[in-house]
Amino acid sequence: MSLVTAMLLAMAPVAPTLPDTAADYIEPGQDFAGYNAWRANNPARQAEIDAYFSYLDTSGVGDVVPKWQLLRTASSWRECNQPPYEVPPRQNWDGIVNTLRYLGEAVKPAVGEMEVLSGYRNPYLNSCAGGSARSVHRTNIALDVVPRYPFDRNELMSRLCTIHARYGRRYDAGFGFYVGIRFHVDAWKYRIWGVTEEEGGRQCGIALQRREAARIDQF
Repeated sequence: MSLVTAMLLAMAPVAPTLPDTAADYIEPGQDFAGYNAWRANNPARQAEIDAYFSYLDTSGVGDVVPKWQLLRTASSWRECNQPPYEVPPRQNWDGIVNTLRYLGEAVKPAVGEMEVLSGYRNPYLNSCAGGSARSVHRTNIALDVVPRYPFDRNELMSRLCTIHARYGRRYDAGFGFYVGIRFHVDAWKYRIWGVTEEEGGRQCGIALQRREAARIDQF
């Protein structure tokens, strides 16, 4: 390879890529090894964890996602000097039940296994992480998740939009879309939001319209 060719290759713009697997979204310290270390660090905490997990099992939602992932706080836990995991206050334990029910009964059949990236956030962490003062992460109603396996963003959004149109009102479900394949889900109020087209996102109406157009072109 000539020097000129090498210089041209080095100067060529590199197309940005977005992570498309769950592993790309998991922060250091919030993997399973990190969870086990956090759990073992405080024996008094273990009884509260077990009680919360037992409550989820009794409520019929203990097998929707790995329960330990529900304790992940926020991706920016380290910058905010907060714990990577936290058990929600007992008065908020019931908040997540309907959200998990919606995930298990409507979302999971369409997108497969999911990885929970963020669940309950205490008020300080929620504020530090840039969450809304009205965020339902604060009351243990919301989850940020990604599909466990690689997924095309457009296809993911199209599937989620279809689910929302069919089942969202039944569960009072809310969806929020971020850049990449991370999305927010809750069972607090029927609504949807996301990043703008310029930022790389599409609202559900656009996503569904384009999916329908693809069907017309195909057939």
